[in-house]
Amino acid sequence: MLNSTTRDQSAEVDARCLPWHDGVEVAMIGIMKGLLSVILFALMLVGLLAFASPAEAANCSLNYAGAYVCDGRQRQTVFSAPRYPYGSLFFSRTYAWLDDGAPVYNQPGGEEVVAGTEGILYYTIEETVDAGGLWYRVGRNWWVPAETMHVVDTPRFSGVVVNDQPERPFGWLLHNVRPTAAPGIEPAEETERLPRYTFVEIYGVADGGDDWVWYDIGGGRWIQQTYVALIDVSPRPEEVAKHEFWVEVDLYEQTFAAYEGDRMVYAGLVSSGLDRFPTNEGIFQVYARNREWLMYGGEVGDDYYYLQDVPHTMFFDDDIALHGAYWHNDFGTQRSHGCVNMPPRDAEWVWYWSEQAPNDLWVWVHSSAPDYFLQEYGDALANNAGLLNHAR
Repeated sequence: MLNSTTRDQSAEVDARCLPWHDGVEVAMIGIMKGLLSVILFALMLVGLLAFASPAEAANCSLNYAGAYVCDGRQRQTVFSAPRYPYGSLFFSRTYAWLDDGAPVYNQPGGEEVVAGTEGILYYTIEETVDAGGLWYRVGRNWWVPAETMHVVDTPRFSGVVVNDQPERPFGWLLHNVRPTAAPGIEPAEETERLPRYTFVEIYGVADGGDDWVWYDIGGGRWIQQTYVALIDVSPRPEEVAKHEFWVEVDLYEQTFAAYEGDRMVYAGLVSSGLDRFPTNEGIFQVYARNREWLMYGGEVGDDYYYLQDVPHTMFFDDDIALHGAYWHNDFGTQRSHGCVNMPPRDAEWVWYWSEQAPNDLWVWVHSSAPDYFLQEYGDALANNAGLLNHAR
């Protein structure tokens, strides 16, 4: 009772010391608590946003001036990296190239079964043994000394999964390059180089006055068309039904895009046939599929090639196929004997995706015009401050 009485008297004294009515005191205390809660919430929100990118914090995009424009809504990003499927070949194969002139033996230290030759010679290493030196097994009964083989790093570059129809053209840089501040001029020396395979979206198109088209990649940065390979949403070919799966290959841009009906679902870079081994244009359908396939041909001393276990081959035009290429990393440029080389991860994605198709996969091969993007988007981009909503 003594403690209780003391607390009550103290409360009376404290109350008399306040110049306000009791009701006003209670109201002010409530207001102060409310303000404190608001301040604490704001601090927490600022802390969260400090660790989130603008695109994660809201539905944001980078506009033509290099600033983020957000509408406050959460949504899935338009582009995302592909996932590795269960059992991906990417983690279960080791490839290597063989020295010119190096023979192949029937066992470590045994007899020659394949004479040495010259060309592009790639094998899959299936086993390693120490038999007076390291030997690699590259076939059922084929062995080569390890010193004659050179393990390669499988290209890790990949295209993108397209989760929503793109609003503007996009693509990848093909070289390490310094952007310029305007079309047709030299870059400032202090400008940071953007690395090869940097993903870009296009916010402006202009004639640089140097016989080349130039692209605004955001933030007042311009790139000449020779340094970039681009993709745009294309209309579905007449032969393809609305529900069917198809792949577009653009020989000029050296790109591809996968579609389900009218919706783009994936896109990336390719390497098509060299001028002396052209990839034919036209509309085709995949008629044979192989998870791995041996490819060889050409003339020894000129263009001979022997490629074991070419991954995810999809033949569509006689002996021309879409397939993964583990032996080079020059995607975005012509390279092949006619096939459409794809980064291994992209070929794997297309392989598994097209297994679900209601049709034999369509393949449309064509060449876009060098000034296609200037003709298609030049005025539209200028009139819309660099923001596109292009319906095709």
